[in-house]
Amino acid sequence: MNDLKLKVKEQHYSFITLILFFSGLAIMSSFYATIPLISVLSKEFSVSDSQAVWASSSFTFSFAAGALLFGPLSDRFGRKRIMLGGLAALTIITIFLGFQSSLLSVILFRAIQGFAAATFSPVVLPYVMELFPQHKKVFAISCMSASFLMAGIIGQVFSSFVSFHLGWQYVFIILAAIYFILTLLMLFFIPNLPANGVRVAETFKQMRNTLSQKSLWLAYVIALVMLLSFVGMYSALGDFLSSPLFGFTNQQILYVRSLGIIGMLMSLFASGLVKKFGVIPILRSAIILSAIGLILLGLGANMVFIIVMSVVFVSGIAVAIPSLVSLVGELGGAARGAAISIYTVIVNLGATIGPILAVMLLNTGNYVLTFSILACCLLLGLLATFFIKRVSPAVDELKRS
Repeated sequence: MNDLKLKVKEQHYSFITLILFFSGLAIMSSFYATIPLISVLSKEFSVSDSQAVWASSSFTFSFAAGALLFGPLSDRFGRKRIMLGGLAALTIITIFLGFQSSLLSVILFRAIQGFAAATFSPVVLPYVMELFPQHKKVFAISCMSASFLMAGIIGQVFSSFVSFHLGWQYVFIILAAIYFILTLLMLFFIPNLPANGVRVAETFKQMRNTLSQKSLWLAYVIALVMLLSFVGMYSALGDFLSSPLFGFTNQQILYVRSLGIIGMLMSLFASGLVKKFGVIPILRSAIILSAIGLILLGLGANMVFIIVMSVVFVSGIAVAIPSLVSLVGELGGAARGAAISIYTVIVNLGATIGPILAVMLLNTGNYVLTFSILACCLLLGLLATFFIKRVSPAVDELKRS
């Protein structure tokens, strides 16, 4: 492995990071691409919104199932092989999606697309942790985390723009073209790591053993509440801004959401902060920052103040997530592939619960209560950090370097 790292230095870690960043951004954009298309698909196929929403939900459920499977498979057959095969499959499936003529077929292909997309996020994180040297590792994880977060906004903006100007079919046709280019880049420029050779059944056994670690469960609780609050906040924010208090149009709300990218860029500084202060202190500080942003956002009556607080909230999440991913990977140890696969499922669960909780809270008609309860969820994550018993020696070493 050390020889491989020396060889990679002759290439450019920055170029590898760039390819993986755009791969994460493009692949995870599919996760959010159908959110702006729900009303479009509803009109296209003459169905209700509650039926059209399955074009999004089918992806989510399949993605969760795939995430549990492909992490262990990557331990057995190699990280690059799984990611490359998944990207190639994703290219073909996404092309077909652009030519469907019924909602049922769209839902079916979205489910297959979600399964193929799950070959990336639970696999790329352990890949980065194995390939990159210690002093570059957290920065690379930060870039990957930034790409996943930015996809939540960019995926929606891209989908809205393309659908409005070209039609919903071109959302998938253009994505397929992007996936094809990324497949070629990954094929020729991403180094191949030797597979662990661990049997899949053994990996699942490691997964069960991994789940016996109390500290890892606590890290998963933090992951759950962070994504729950992140997606919940953006779900509530749309309702908040479209209320009579502000009267924003859907397009104006999308512009406000787009400004969240400013906060997401903070994830790129996570590695430097972890090196200086350590992963747990940074994780706690980032959660506190996000909780403060959420509470103040609900109290705001000024548009500029609300936008600033939303960016503050996202900044905290953007710093916390790469710190948490690093911690999960280190706590997972030899079974980091299994640990991060479970992390991916937990994150997906949080992203699924978030909008449901937000809608329930919004039914009260009290925006202050809605944002405050989402902030309280974050504070549960803060409490969990005090019961994590150990920080990995590797992270301590990173801090001292």
